Amino acid sequence: MRILFLDEKMFDIDGVYNSQNDRVWAPNRTAANRRDGIQTKRNFPTKVLVWLGACSKGVTPLVIFQDGTVDHARYIKEVLPVALKYGNHVFGSNWTFQQDGAKPHTHHLTQQWCRDHFSAYLEQHQWPPNSPDLNPLDYCIWDELAQAINWDKVASKTTLIDELRRASKKVRLDVVFESCDFWTTRLSRMAKSEGEYLQ
Repeated sequence: MRILFLDEKMFDIDGVYNSQNDRVWAPNRTAANRRDGIQTKRNFPTKVLVWLGACSKGVTPLVIFQDGTVDHARYIKEVLPVALKYGNHVFGSNWTFQQDGAKPHTHHLTQQWCRDHFSAYLEQHQWPPNSPDLNPLDYCIWDELAQAINWDKVASKTTLIDELRRASKKVRLDVVFESCDFWTTRLSRMAKSEGEYLQ
């Protein structure tokens, strides 16, 4: 309950998606389509990459990358100080920082920054790759954020950013707490299933 989880996610004006993490569990393609397995999207929708941290105490301020890509230098400059400030504010000095295996996270300068600033953090070899079942943001909080967006107001990059900022303040604390509290149970289930996706 003293872990700050983080994740990045791409939003676009057609809605939220993550081709790596968003899955539809169904016995066949026909059943998957009935459960929203096919979604129509524009060929080149306007996109915005965002970063969010979550823990049993709530969510961090949202970091929005309005343009360009995120490399290790930008990640160190724009994300890690936000995570550090938030974690120290809600937990004091006794907490653990979690990040996945994305390249900006595993870069040696990022790892050094984490060693120098966080009292405890999960190093890259301690977190499994492609692990949406173990991150509260993936299995719960991103959906909560997306549901809080008024998609009728999203027509451009500017309105998408405005709605993302507004929605991040509407994420329910009880949902965040419960999703983080459930993490150890999910970790145990994942170990028993030998890393298979949880259904």
